[in-house]
Amino acid sequence: MKMYKVGDLILYGSTGVCRVDDITHDVPGREGQDQLYYVLTPLYQDFTIYVPTDTTKVFMRPIISRDEAEELIKGIPEMHVDAYSGRNMNKLARHYEASMETYDCHELLEVCISTYAKKQAAEKQNRKLGAIDEKYMKRAEDLLFGELAAALGVDRDQVNEYVVEKINRDYLGSEDYSN
Repeated sequence: MKMYKVGDLILYGSTGVCRVDDITHDVPGREGQDQLYYVLTPLYQDFTIYVPTDTTKVFMRPIISRDEAEELIKGIPEMHVDAYSGRNMNKLARHYEASMETYDCHELLEVCISTYAKKQAAEKQNRKLGAIDEKYMKRAEDLLFGELAAALGVDRDQVNEYVVEKINRDYLGSEDYSN
């Protein structure tokens, strides 16, 4: 199991990007335990997380590098993504959940692209995107854009705007998608 250092930026499950602010035995409410904890601060939320350094209950990994983030964005036009088109809502949710649980930026980008394509198709028919698609689109955006912003050292809103524009222009062939 990888040990993180104070100052590292990591992805911590569905919370997203967190900074390791401390590694300590002194955890409120757990005095006297001989357990080492990471003290994590989410970059885009306002609370503190105490997690045992040896936990396997929640997915943790270092964030991607700047080069990996740039390559991912640059590769958008070459991606091949098929929107899930089944009518069974349970299968649709499981399909998205399987992608989300990888915490892989490429998989999250595929969720974004496929849901944007579905939203674009729905809007052409004067319909709205389904609630399940909308839910997973937002979750994928939060995780993906947060990690890309941290890796690139820019504001999350800038990443959101840039990636959505790039997907629209270079992948969906549209200039006017706004989420």
